[in-house]
This record gives sequence, structure tokens and C-alpha cells, in this order.
Amino acid sequence: MSRDDTFLGIDLGTSELKLLLIDGSGAVVGRAAAPLTVSRPAPLWSEQDPADWSTATTRAIEQLRGSAPAAFARLRGIGLSGQMHGAVLLDGQDRVLRPAILWNDGRSHAECDELTAAAPKLHAIAGNLAMPGFTAPKLLWVRKHEPERFDRVRSVLLPKDYLRLLLTGEKVSDPSDAAGTLWLDVARRDWSDELLAATGLTRAHMPRLVESNAPSGVLRAELADAWGVARDVVVAGGAGDNAASAIGIGATAPGSGFVSMGTSGVLFVVNDRFRPNPASAVHAFCHALPQRWHQMSVMLTAASALRWFCQLSGTTEAELLEEIEALGEDDLAAAPLFLPYLAGERTPHNDPFATGAFHGLTHETRRAHAGYAVLEGVAFGMADGLAALRAAGTDVTQLSIVGGGARSRFWAQLMADALGVEIVRHADADAGGALGAARLGRMAAGAGVDESCPPPPITDRCTPSPARQDVLARRLAVFRSLYAPLRALPSLRT
Repeated sequence: MSRDDTFLGIDLGTSELKLLLIDGSGAVVGRAAAPLTVSRPAPLWSEQDPADWSTATTRAIEQLRGSAPAAFARLRGIGLSGQMHGAVLLDGQDRVLRPAILWNDGRSHAECDELTAAAPKLHAIAGNLAMPGFTAPKLLWVRKHEPERFDRVRSVLLPKDYLRLLLTGEKVSDPSDAAGTLWLDVARRDWSDELLAATGLTRAHMPRLVESNAPSGVLRAELADAWGVARDVVVAGGAGDNAASAIGIGATAPGSGFVSMGTSGVLFVVNDRFRPNPASAVHAFCHALPQRWHQMSVMLTAASALRWFCQLSGTTEAELLEEIEALGEDDLAAAPLFLPYLAGERTPHNDPFATGAFHGLTHETRRAHAGYAVLEGVAFGMADGLAALRAAGTDVTQLSIVGGGARSRFWAQLMADALGVEIVRHADADAGGALGAARLGRMAAGAGVDESCPPPPITDRCTPSPARQDVLARRLAVFRSLYAPLRALPSLRT
């Protein structure tokens, strides 16, 4: 393998598709992106047309080829990262039967109870509670509400694996992404016939499995010719977005982990064995390396809460953060509290009907106070996630921060104070999934794990402030007391 060889990471997110090109030494030599939109045709629904993923990939590839033509022409490997849990349903001719039902879709809440009843060993095998975001309940919903479509289903693919089908012609997934379906025996890293049967499916509906850093196929000849690259470009198994981000941040050893601040929020810690604890709504999934697993807490709204508030209040993120950072300590202590449940919640509540709320608004509340409450509410949601991980037997003293929210030093420090752990920021922290995918592509082409997965340089360390921790502990106690009484109120959703 030459240092001149390049490796492409394709990260299929919810709001954006990102490409990252690295060379044989791991240095970034090119990047591109294309936006995506989400359709919400009914309450609790969240969908995307898989054709939009193909279009976005084509546009981003054209952009990358234009900006880094020489480096792109030396492409040797491709890795895939993607939003987890989405259901792409194909017929016998591999035609898409309906829009993909996404990870943050909550329509299948009733089917979660049905799946739990139909598969008594679900928790032991899959290591997770049945939640509407997972793939299996979505198929039960389709079987109940769209039976003619269900009868035509011949393949079920996850979002990144549908892209793989377009790139290689192969139907393949990997254990890290497949673990989020509720059809995987997570300890054995193989499909569970028992769990598949509970949703009316068999192995014949599932893609074959390879490890994330192993080859899954090669780029189709017609695409290789159109892109101007060799015909033997290998495509790695790839990974779910959070496992790929862990590879990008160098979190490969047990005990290492990160906080991800993207559309959703994730607290991710690597384990050397399968350690399920579904009672606390903690996810236990396969990692993107053989003989590695991870535990994960998930909140459904993180950096997207900041974007939402900026749109609501008519400002930009940069302007709002500047206003927030100008607040004094007394302002912060008197700010309202915000429950960040704009799309329901997973850890620790497992409640698709949870909604957001401000508590403590007064005539003195200004935009900056409410904006701070949004940042703090997300940090408190992460603190709930860390408490759930600790209840499941996992603890950490340092976490990397990745995703769009990592760009704010103020938010990273707030996270350190709320969680009571050191938060470290890295160069290119918002490229974690795409970088991890590119690294998996490099490994599939023959590179070793250690040489492929060094942690990116640390640019900043945020150490918890004892004084701020005391203030935040009092506010966190009130924050935690708000959910139960609000849940008891009649819902405004129809």
C-alpha cells in the first residue's frame, strides 16, 4: 500500500451526506457534502426517499472529484457509515417499495409491545429494549398497516447498505449496524432466526454479514469507469454512524469513548464483551472491530435543538452563542430549564411521546437565557445517559466530543461540568463518521487497525469546574423532577 493511495469515507447522515478522502498516511486530502431533507407526513413519522441518498452521493462525488481530482483518481478503498435503524424495503427486483422509515420515527410504539410479547428472549438475544426507533418494530407496523407492501418485501436493508447495493451490487451489512435492528444475536454477531420469525421474516430477507473492516465487495465497473478510478476498489463492511465515529476518534480500546453532538446525542463507551442492560434503556451493540462491543446512551435531540431554537428566535448559531457567552454567572443560575425532548426520547425514558418544554420563564427571560437553557438541557440529557451507563456498570473519566456541537468550546465546557468528566476536543471533530468510514476502507484494503485508528490531535481540554458543578447539580435535580409530571398531562399530539 502506497502513501499516495486514497480511501473514501461516505457518511450517510439524516440531514447531510458527507464524503472524506484520506491518503495512505491517514491525512485528509479532500471532502465534500450534499444536504438531505426529512419528510414528516404524519405525527411521529420521519421518512426519506432512498433515491435522494443516491442523488446526494452523485453530487458529492462530482464535487470531490472537482476539488481533489488527482487524489480521487488514486482511490483504493471505500468505507460506509450511516444513520442506523432505517428500514429500506425492496421487492424481488430490488425496487424500493416505500420511503425509508428512519431512526427517529416513533409510529411503531405499539408494535414494540407486540414484539416483546412475541419474542420472550428479545432482551437477552438483542441486548436492548424494543423501541420505535429500531428496525424490527417498523416491519411489524408495515405488516399491520401496509400488508400488501409487506407481502412484496424480499429484502430489508439499512440506509448505508442500500448505498452499498448501488455501489457494488451486493447486499451486505455489518454487526455494528445490524445490532440496531433487534434481529441480531449481538453476542454471536449473527442474525437470530427466533427474532426474525417474530416479525414474519427469515434470513433470506437479510443481507449477509461481514465485519466492518473487512471487504464486502468491489465498486461496480461502470461506476469505476465513470469516476475515473481503478476497477478493483474495495468497499468495506462499514459501520453504523456511532461505531464509525468511534473509529474516527480512535476509540477502539475498552473504556474509551465519546460524546456525539449531532442531530441526536450519543454517549458511547467501548467494551471488550457483550454487556447488555436493557432495563436502563442503555443500548448494547457490536463495535466496528471484531471482538469489540459497546454500550451507548442515546437522546433523540441534541445539536438539532440548537438549530430549532435559532430558527424559532430568528438568529444564527454564531450570534446566539455569542449572546450566551456574554451572560454572567447570575444570569446562568437564573435561566429557565429546557427539556430537550423535541422528538421523544430514548435513554433513560424510552418515550416516543415525550415533548420539549421550558420551565421557569419570566418577564426577565431574554433570548440568550433561553438559548443557554437549550444547551444546558442537552447537557443534562447527556448526564442522564451517563447515569444510565453507570447503572449498567460502565464508567469513564474522559470523553472525546464529536459532531457539529463540538465546534462550540462553551458547550463542550458545559458538558464537562454537567457530566463531571474531562471533555477533549479534536481537530476535525465534526468529521468523525466520515473519517471512521474512510479508515475502515483503508483497513479493508489491507492496513492494520493500530496504524489506521490513531486518535486525532487534541486541540482543547475541558476540565470540570467544581463551582459550576455545584450550581448545575442543583439545576439538574429540578430538571429530572419535571419529566414525570409532564408525562402525566394529556398530550397535545394527535
